[in-house]
Amino acid sequence: MTLQLDTTHHDRDAVGMTYVYPVLSRRSGGVSVGINLNINNACNWRCIYCQVPELKRGGPPPVDLARLEDELRRMLTTIIHGDFMVESVPEAMRRLNDIALSGNGEPTSASEFPAVVAIIARLLAEFDLIGRIKVLLITNGSLIHRPYVQAGLVQLSALGGEVWFKLDRATREGIKRINQTESAPDKVMGNLVRCAKLCPTWIQTCVFTLDGQPPDEAELADYLAFLGQALAAKAPLKGVLLYGLARASTQPEAPRLRRLPAAWLTQLAERIERIGLTTQTFP
Repeated sequence: MTLQLDTTHHDRDAVGMTYVYPVLSRRSGGVSVGINLNINNACNWRCIYCQVPELKRGGPPPVDLARLEDELRRMLTTIIHGDFMVESVPEAMRRLNDIALSGNGEPTSASEFPAVVAIIARLLAEFDLIGRIKVLLITNGSLIHRPYVQAGLVQLSALGGEVWFKLDRATREGIKRINQTESAPDKVMGNLVRCAKLCPTWIQTCVFTLDGQPPDEAELADYLAFLGQALAAKAPLKGVLLYGLARASTQPEAPRLRRLPAAWLTQLAERIERIGLTTQTFP
């Protein structure tokens, strides 16, 4: 049976590989090659909108770098030189947009993170893709203070890569409610500023209704103030990716979550832009 990709399913086992999987990204408008380092579905956060099934707390097992490199080479070969695009991708989205370190947990929790970035660099050169496609790190930003993560970010920046840094709420209470983690806003700020100075960085924010209510005005004011503080701290941010729920949560809170109207996201985007940050919305 031929694999058919769509934007509502990001099946990590779509092509039967351990670490590498293709998805259609609504944000990029094309094919994204995902790299999943957290193959045990373990993460140091538990966001209530997360679509990862059987999510658990923790970090990943050791990464088999040789297998990962082989899988990524085979995936790129079939996309670039094979019939993958014709057989599996709608015609309007038949372009390779990026390689994304994302997956079923926090990718920077793998100590092999810098080695994985080096593998990506090697294969981009092999396929003559440097500067032609993006390399993305999608992260909750909680481990940016670790030296090995910073080393990987420097490598990523050298590839022209980007970081998408999660910031769903900007208070300790909001972070705990949405991301199910104890994280102080000042620590988040420190990691965000550090990250943006090491590698081009977008903030990514997910908004939705919880128990029928959108984020209230107090939460929004705290969030906007945080963005202003980041700019005041000279964080060279590229902007904000503001998105709603695209895929169903598999967490216990799933029945309590609903999508917000596109107009609501547009209004928040306008407020963000008045602070001085470019904003892209994905309802």
